[in-house]
Amino acid sequence: MFVDEVELKVKAGDGGDGCTAFRREKYVPMGGPFGGNGGHGADIVFVADSGLHTLLDLRYQKQIKGSKGENGRGKNQHGKGREKVEIKVPLGTVVTDLDTGFILADLKEPGQSAIIAKGGRGGRGNTAFKTQTNTAPEYSEKGEPGEEKTLKVEVKMIADVGLVGLPSVGKSTIISCVSKSKPKIAAYHFTTLTPNLGVTKTTDGYSFVLADLPGLIEGASKGEGLGDRFLRHIERTKIIAHVIDMAATEGRDPYEDYQLINKELELFNPKLLKKPQIIIANKKDIEGFSENFDKFMKKIDSKIQVFAVSAATNTGLQEVIDYLGKTLQELPETKLFDDDQMESHVLYTFQKEEPYTITKESDDLWVIHGEKIEKLFKMTNFSSEEGMMRFAKKLTKMGIDQKLESLGAKEGDQVRILDFYFDYKN
Repeated sequence: MFVDEVELKVKAGDGGDGCTAFRREKYVPMGGPFGGNGGHGADIVFVADSGLHTLLDLRYQKQIKGSKGENGRGKNQHGKGREKVEIKVPLGTVVTDLDTGFILADLKEPGQSAIIAKGGRGGRGNTAFKTQTNTAPEYSEKGEPGEEKTLKVEVKMIADVGLVGLPSVGKSTIISCVSKSKPKIAAYHFTTLTPNLGVTKTTDGYSFVLADLPGLIEGASKGEGLGDRFLRHIERTKIIAHVIDMAATEGRDPYEDYQLINKELELFNPKLLKKPQIIIANKKDIEGFSENFDKFMKKIDSKIQVFAVSAATNTGLQEVIDYLGKTLQELPETKLFDDDQMESHVLYTFQKEEPYTITKESDDLWVIHGEKIEKLFKMTNFSSEEGMMRFAKKLTKMGIDQKLESLGAKEGDQVRILDFYFDYKN
């Protein structure tokens, strides 16, 4: 089964908790803190595998979780970090964060990998908090939470040339003639239900990859027929080859067919029309071809290369392949995505802003939001009085007490961070 798009959630492993322990050996007076740090949580990593061609293995996985890092132990023993969780995907896989809309990875090369969700760092044991003024700290950190994301994973096939056209115009026949690909060919619409790839070779030995896409119809960009599922595979191709039934065997006008396909390509992604295009006028062996071909050539842009072929008799196809090969060698490499679409290129201009927001939900309830403050809360061990005091000092240092006072918070008001409530005191 061909599956080229799935949605799933990933949760990297949390860091292991730090340990609170003390050295208590007979001949070591004032032994001091002796708790180790927690281990790093498991990262979620996607790896491109040239042996895969579908996302079938991910279709029924609703969530992928990484293991939590090992907790620290006494005797200053650090917890073990967890091995990364590797998810193998086909070449051409694009991973998008549905919450932000940014592209996390575009895996095009065999073995290429990307960390999609980072595991949390291990919490520090009480040994790490020893200072000259606090030689015996009785608190440690919990592990940092691992990243949690909702993803769209889709395959955009890696092909140099994409064959597009309405159903039954001869795309599958063409790819079967010029490569060793053996697509299903029959005298009815939508014989091709999944994209087919084929490697072909020019007369001088240059090889490249052709993609035969399922037939497009009007409205394909909006979900009609099969087009909306497979138009994405055209995005990575360097050249678009229109295959047209120039004999009009089904009574359609060839030029209107050409315009219809271009319209659907534009509606799906306007950038597609900026790609180089050629036209393969098929069914040269059928009556009516010459008359329609002459009319078509009068309407078409003279800059577009048009080839008259017969896929059924394998006539004129080698000329097409030679032209495509020569053109591909002259084309520069292009990026599938702009830099501003990639997460690694996002400029975090908000770093100078306050790392939290405070809102009033009722007369006596204040709610504090913010990634930094919420992470601090999750990593604080509230079973220790020193841990609670350290958390309170951190809030004061971040200016939260002063901010609450300026907003009108009164003694006894409740303050909530995540699911934790505490009383406000001046």
